[in-house]
Amino acid sequence: MDALTYLQNYEPDELVSVGNGTYTTKTHDSMRISNGLWNWFSRGIGGKTAVDYLIEVEGYSFKEAIQIIIDKTKIQRPFIYENNNKKENKLVLPEKNDNYNKAKKYLMSRGISKEIIEEFIQNGLIYEEKNYHNVVFVGYDKNKNARYAFCRATNDTRFMRDAKGSDKNYTFRLDSTNKSNRVHLFESSIDLLSYATLMNMKGLDYHNENMLSLAGVFKPSENVENIKLSSTIKKYLEENPNITEIHLHLDNDEVGRYAAQSLTKLLSKRYKVLDHPAPIGKDCNDYLCYMLGFKNFIKNTNENNIKNKQIVVR
Repeated sequence: MDALTYLQNYEPDELVSVGNGTYTTKTHDSMRISNGLWNWFSRGIGGKTAVDYLIEVEGYSFKEAIQIIIDKTKIQRPFIYENNNKKENKLVLPEKNDNYNKAKKYLMSRGISKEIIEEFIQNGLIYEEKNYHNVVFVGYDKNKNARYAFCRATNDTRFMRDAKGSDKNYTFRLDSTNKSNRVHLFESSIDLLSYATLMNMKGLDYHNENMLSLAGVFKPSENVENIKLSSTIKKYLEENPNITEIHLHLDNDEVGRYAAQSLTKLLSKRYKVLDHPAPIGKDCNDYLCYMLGFKNFIKNTNENNIKNKQIVVR
């Protein structure tokens, strides 16, 4: 398996298109992947296979790299993407299962409200894949046509991938019922649902808010001048000219904090940009699980600093 096929199938959030069939990665922006090869220019190394990539870039041993690939292909066989420059935006939605029990159980294990899960399922935004029982998050365009789907494993693995033909201009989202002038940005669909659950817990109506999952499409860069808005954000703002406020709920890791800083610089000339990272844990879902008592996310945090902190919801 070549590195691009591996990343497209099993780590799609890492891939960032730089045009003409060439990709870089979210973590290493000096990486280039094209024509079946990868090159990490800042380190002067390169290769072809996924095994090479896992060893040289991710730091695994040969045996570990082989086992990672075996484990992932056991969960789902890789889809081989066409390597051409034509835009193939014909979305192929995974077949739906007869029931969505595993998807519901998984989402509830992450603290997501059963009421919210049921509503999103009823509205066609979430369902369970038949063959592998992945939970599928669907994104629609303004005409209510499905244009994007993200599949995530419902077991303990980290399997994640976009469905074939997904258009990241239309990622998983929730549109407000009252034409709100605010939009909340999240790195993942799980974080979006977690934030809606947190609002529900505080007695606030999440239907009044616009929420958008970025699906890992932000590309960091050492040079702020080289940073560009992702197509997801750009398309959303073009189609929603009423937006005046942008609320960032990105991760508390290095990439998430840098992304929040960069997006604030890019967008603050036209919009009011507010940064609301989770006060505890890595992201909104960590904080939700902490609030529900699912996990202990304060072991590496000074309790005096978080005693009165709460995530901003409105």
